[in-house]
Amino acid sequence: DDGGVSDLIDTTEMYLRTIYELVEEGVTPMRARIAERLHQSGPTVSQTVARMQRDGLVTVEGDRHLELTDEGNRLAMRVMRKHRLAERLLTDVIGLPWELVHAEACRWEHVISEAVERRLIELLDHPTESPYGNPIPGLTELGGDEGDAFMDGVEPLTAVADSGPDARVRIRRISEEVQKDEVVMTALRRVGALPEHDVVVRRGPEGVLVGSGGETAELDDVVAARVFVTRP
Repeated sequence: DDGGVSDLIDTTEMYLRTIYELVEEGVTPMRARIAERLHQSGPTVSQTVARMQRDGLVTVEGDRHLELTDEGNRLAMRVMRKHRLAERLLTDVIGLPWELVHAEACRWEHVISEAVERRLIELLDHPTESPYGNPIPGLTELGGDEGDAFMDGVEPLTAVADSGPDARVRIRRISEEVQKDEVVMTALRRVGALPEHDVVVRRGPEGVLVGSGGETAELDDVVAARVFVTRP
């Protein structure tokens, strides 16, 4: 039954992308982190990781952190590339609401062929970042220019909030994990906390206050640590 096989491939790709995402954000990829991000049980994650190990996509190191093999990294990079190109198409051409794009792209990332990717790059005028400011990886493989590394020159909102009151910063990247939360994404859009927009940041009673133009939203520290900014 092809459905079973494609489900297996989708699961593998989802795990690869999640490990890739953790590495991008400087988080040590452990099975527990994958369980949190994919809302799956420990045993399920361990079973899938064991299968990926057998398939030569990942290794489990002595301290139990996961390392993508060269092949695993190549596949993960391609899934993330398809995901972020799909996000651009859904935003720039299809006009899907900003807060719904991520979930839709999670479906598209498994079905886009390389031929379609090449057309998307042309159609979208050679994008290097997703609508959330995240670098589209592996563009050189398709004859494009490589974008920045994820953490190049950016820091989390939490670090800025802790450094003093009313810091003005520019939003640069909103992590994949934050994009899953429609409520948070709607709040960010409402207060103008969009990539390449400037906002004011300060500590609030429950977390980090971020806002512009008289509108403010409060983000808890877990979310704020996954929104990356630059200072002027």
